[in-house]
Amino acid sequence: MFAPSDERLVKRALENNKQAWLQLVKRYEGLVFNYALRMSGSRDDALDLMQDVFMSLFRNLAGWRGESSFKNWLMTIAHHRCIEHFRRRKDFADDYDFDQQPSSSDWHDPEAVYRGQQQTQQLVSAMQKLPVEQRLIVELKFFQHLKLQEISQQLEVPLNTVKSRLYKAVEELKTLVEAI
Repeated sequence: MFAPSDERLVKRALENNKQAWLQLVKRYEGLVFNYALRMSGSRDDALDLMQDVFMSLFRNLAGWRGESSFKNWLMTIAHHRCIEHFRRRKDFADDYDFDQQPSSSDWHDPEAVYRGQQQTQQLVSAMQKLPVEQRLIVELKFFQHLKLQEISQQLEVPLNTVKSRLYKAVEELKTLVEAI
């Protein structure tokens, strides 16, 4: 059976259809949680942020006009909640509590799984040391797979600013990962 489109689920959720709302949450909870986890570096903060995002989504669902995809709109909300989180909490944690799941192709090679976990933890740990503006761009480019123009629109900054922040972030990540 085909899954209903986001547009259809939103329409049904606005008509107080609980199942449609739950389907939207289920469809995007992993994406929002992983985004919040990479941005905050804390599982507890990521859970709190995910809850904030979906509460905000629930309150503002009627505000989605379909000018961008629902996913992009949701991730913009997630971005704004992360920024608010960073503003409330100036001291960013460098510790990272993350249980990386092995990919299905590596399940038979424990050493490959371990190396992959270590590399991911190193990268995420290094990301925590980047300024928030650079960390956001790395997240959106490499984890959310957005194009630079889409990042520019989502963050509401000029395209050249996105490019320069990405370049600086990648250079800094190289230095940080090599130092680990």
